[in-house]
Amino acid sequence: MPISIVRFDMRRPHFASAGSSELYAAALDMAQYADEKGLSGITLSEHHGTDDGYLPAPLSLAGCMLGRTREIRIAVAALLVPLHDPLALAEELAVLDLASGGRIAITAGLGYRPEEYEMMGRDWKRRGKLLDECLTTLQQAFTGEPFEYRGRTVQVTPRPATAPHPPVFVGGLSAAAARRAARFGLPFQPSTDSEDLAETYRAACEEHGTAPVLIPPGSGEQFYVAEDPDRAWAEVGEHLLHDAKSYASWQQPGQVTVVHSGASSVEELRAEGKYRIVTPDECVERAKAQGPLSTFVLHPLMGGMSPEQGWSCLRLFAEDALPRMA
Repeated sequence: MPISIVRFDMRRPHFASAGSSELYAAALDMAQYADEKGLSGITLSEHHGTDDGYLPAPLSLAGCMLGRTREIRIAVAALLVPLHDPLALAEELAVLDLASGGRIAITAGLGYRPEEYEMMGRDWKRRGKLLDECLTTLQQAFTGEPFEYRGRTVQVTPRPATAPHPPVFVGGLSAAAARRAARFGLPFQPSTDSEDLAETYRAACEEHGTAPVLIPPGSGEQFYVAEDPDRAWAEVGEHLLHDAKSYASWQQPGQVTVVHSGASSVEELRAEGKYRIVTPDECVERAKAQGPLSTFVLHPLMGGMSPEQGWSCLRLFAEDALPRMA
């Protein structure tokens, strides 16, 4: 079976027809449906202070989704760890891990929007040190034993169910991120397919005596499934373009990730190929051509599209395409 991920970031731009409460209710229902249909996982993301209401509390939404599901795993990628209190984050992850039977994971990221640090009262220039402190604290806290934290002895209980701790990956684009992952002995999940960066990570792992676990970034393609792609582009293209243009506007100079788009119109976005609207038959053909490691990232509420549009995409994939991929 291919890898099938359902992604939610809960954007709602000004032109969206559905309200935020409707979108959140739909996301919970979709998570339950994805679990029942045997999809591989759910991915949530985090940003703050955006015009379109981008999901600011992914762990809260993850908890709601974990309570509605039984098997599917949920990853927060990325969680902007320096914006969180390290002890509170350790407690929250431990509780989610215990309550879900070990189905929560995070990719620890720095983020790339200085305004988020300003909003949360964090020093943008110290973001690397803040992340290091938080990763150190998490690893100590998950042992359940007392440890020194900012000059005092603390203890985080209960311990998580997953040993030694819930999955924590380190994300990033830089050599510093690769070396950080190696130093902490954590898997590295870069957002670019640079072989130089991968080699930096492997070399740093050798230096620190840690085992390299490199999580490939994937192609960055986002999928919407429809019977008639031409009609679907006319109906939801504006939502896909909002997603693409928003991410592009946040990138720092010289920063290019696998999801980066340079499109300024729906027509350009379609021609570029990172955002794809495909038929169920095309999904099956892709899975057969690429084998069991083929990956589909479905974003059924992308750019605030209506729940009806999102359900159409999700059901076509889960009930028409996926059974034919086995």
